[in-house]
Order: sequence, then C-alpha cells, then structure tokens
Amino acid sequence: MTFFSRGARVALLLALSAAAPAFAQTPPAPAPAPAAKPPGDPVVAVVNGQSIRLSDVQAAQANLPQQYRGLPLERIYPALLEQIIDAKLQVTEARKSKVQDSDAYKKRLAALEERLLQEQYLTQEIDKRVTPQALKERYEKKVRDLPPEEEVKARHILVADEAAAKAVIADLQKGGDFDKIAKDKSTDKASGAQGGDLGWFKKADMVKEFAEAAFMLKKGEVTPAPVKSQFGFHVIRLDDRRAAQPPSMEDMEDELRAELSREVYGQMMEGLRKSAKIEKFNMDGSKIPETPPGAPPATPPTPGKN
Repeated sequence: MTFFSRGARVALLLALSAAAPAFAQTPPAPAPAPAAKPPGDPVVAVVNGQSIRLSDVQAAQANLPQQYRGLPLERIYPALLEQIIDAKLQVTEARKSKVQDSDAYKKRLAALEERLLQEQYLTQEIDKRVTPQALKERYEKKVRDLPPEEEVKARHILVADEAAAKAVIADLQKGGDFDKIAKDKSTDKASGAQGGDLGWFKKADMVKEFAEAAFMLKKGEVTPAPVKSQFGFHVIRLDDRRAAQPPSMEDMEDELRAELSREVYGQMMEGLRKSAKIEKFNMDGSKIPETPPGAPPATPPTPGKN
C-alpha cells in the first residue's frame, strides 16, 4: 500500500535526488571504535557488505526539505531507504573509478573542508563567549537602558459610522452600562464579548489614532468624541494605567544571543586581521595600496571619469 499520490512521489524523489550530491560529497567520518549498537538502531539494509542502519535513514530525513522533515518516517521510509542504497552504490563505483584522485574532486573537497572548519571554529568560539552569564549581563544592561514606558488598560466599543458612535457616547453620558453596550453593539466581537476589554497595552501596540486618544484619558474617562481609525469609529474608556514592565529575559534571549554573536564575530575578525599579513590586489593583478591605520578607505573611481 502506498500513502503518496503520483505527484507527491515525484516531488519526494526530486527532493531526495537534490540531497544526494551533498550526501555523496561528504567525506567519510573516521571510523569510531567498535561498540554495541543500541537495540533501537537495527540494520535496515546491507549493500555489498556495508550496513545501513535506521539512524542513517533518520539522519537522511533530517536533511530533506522542510515539508518532508515533519512527515512520519514510516511514510517516506521506502523511498528514503532506496535513495540511501543508490548513494552507497554510486560512492562505491566512484571510488572504483578513482574519482577521489581527480583534481576536481580534491579541489571541491578542500573547499568543503575549509567551509566546515570555518563553521566549526565560529560555532566553537561563539559558544565559548556567548555564555549564560554574558546573556544575563546584556539583558540587565538593556533593561537599565530602556526608557520608562507606560501602559494602559482600556475598553472600547467599535461601530461602523460616526453617528452610531455619537449615539453610544450619548447613552454612556446618560448612565448607560459600558459592558452591556459593548456586548450589544460593538462590531469587535472578540472584545465585545468581554465588555470591550482590551487588556493592558503600550502606545506602540495600537494604531496611532486609537493609542493617542486612549493615552490622553484619565482613569475612568470616556472619549468625548468618536475616534476614527482604519477599523471604524471607537468609543474608548480608560480603566487604569501603570509603568510598563520590561520584557523578560526569555522573551529577549534570541535577540540578545544574535547581538552578542555579532559582536563576538567582529572582535574575533578584528583580532585575526591585526595579527595577519594581508596583501590585496586588483582584478588585473596590480597591488592595492595599503590604507594607513585610521585613514578612510579609498573611494573607487567612478566609471567614465578621469
């Protein structure tokens, strides 16, 4: 029984084929010391004496395009296993043909090794320096440097036209119940069901017209005139206001990690360049004059000008 339509099978095979060259070009890892395989990693195929294990199939799935990575392995297992078998056969024949001795292969292998060394070095150095303590210190500094900000808790009643909004304001001025009117008349059904309650928000969280009107109110006040926005006409009541709490470290962690990683990279490269002798040449092979320390970089000539 197959779970894929013909079109889906073709798409999967194309994805597997696209992944195959990278698989074939990856240099073999050094053989680990013999060890007992866990019972959950059985041999799933043997190709000319070479074992393929379930973990190999799982690793191959992890390198597929995103739409296939999330599929249950059993759905793509047959196609994936056949692709790994094909790759093993191709690698064996490539070795027999001495592809590994060709200049083209050696050049690509050297380029791949350089890229892997670069990636591994950067990962290693950034992991050393972007520590939990460094992240904590950067977070505390960010929080200290944040300008004081206010947030408010407000309700609103949204209607389609100005006349309806004025009628709502008139009802409220006569003692009408804001919650009940919001439930009955607001076109914002989500907040209307909660009596118009929008919870706590900062000025930047709302559209400009709404935010400016809400933040001008005193606690308990209702806007004296309808507030027009792209959504319609609002009648707003301010329930409370307070100093805004800073974002948590958890919320900021990705931003902080990226910021520190960029800084670490810049510091690393500055140090490496200072300790290296670097000569640069133009496309015609002529030497580019060295720029004295502190001098602005040379401006390239404008085409067509002497």
